Amino acid sequence: MTIVFVNRRRAGYIAVLLFSAVVLGIAGYFANVFLPNVNRDFTIFALIVPSLNIVVFIVLLQWSMPRLDGFWLFVLAALWLAMGSWSADLIGYVQCSAIYGQRTQGHSGSISTRSYCYEMKVIEAFSWMNFCLLAIFFIILLSLTTRAQALGRPFAWQENIVELPWFGQMPGYPGGVYANGYQNGGGAYSYPMQQMLPPNAFVIQQQPGHSVVIQPQPAGQPPMVNQIPSTQPSVV
Repeated sequence: MTIVFVNRRRAGYIAVLLFSAVVLGIAGYFANVFLPNVNRDFTIFALIVPSLNIVVFIVLLQWSMPRLDGFWLFVLAALWLAMGSWSADLIGYVQCSAIYGQRTQGHSGSISTRSYCYEMKVIEAFSWMNFCLLAIFFIILLSLTTRAQALGRPFAWQENIVELPWFGQMPGYPGGVYANGYQNGGGAYSYPMQQMLPPNAFVIQQQPGHSVVIQPQPAGQPPMVNQIPSTQPSVV
């Protein structure tokens, strides 16, 4: 069932939303302390990235297609990569616990340099975490969509993303019939028997309580098949 993919996608996106909310909260505090004149560029960037991530993911959780998810996962992963690199450049390898009695100047006062250091470390850590998660989501999305196309969904990139299967499952909802003729049973791959038979072979569905009578025909014609009640002797 594709519900496995839907649940795991939802859980992963909610985790990224929570990390983004933490970064946004710290960035909002920095904006109150530093803007508009101190550390302006990084603070504005730190406000934009998590805000954009939250808005986009809320929309994608309502409805999306694999190509939309793929586009935004790539863009947001690049932004979080830039955020992590920028914050690492600003704070570097500073040991926050070794800072005592120092103050960092803001636009209308000062804050503890030690607290500022810890908060920058949190932004850096959560930025790298979001980048790694989004990169993993992007790779999984590519893999699942490619497999869905191979299993008979040539337009999988344009379909509703909930149609994607998890690994070892068929695309679409259970009971759906797909382009190459197989039917989704909600579990592992299940192809019709006709696809596993050699050429010129066919399947006979035997009725309950009946015997199958196959009579060869001359000149290579298809055999005649009849089903008779099992009380009569069968001739094969």
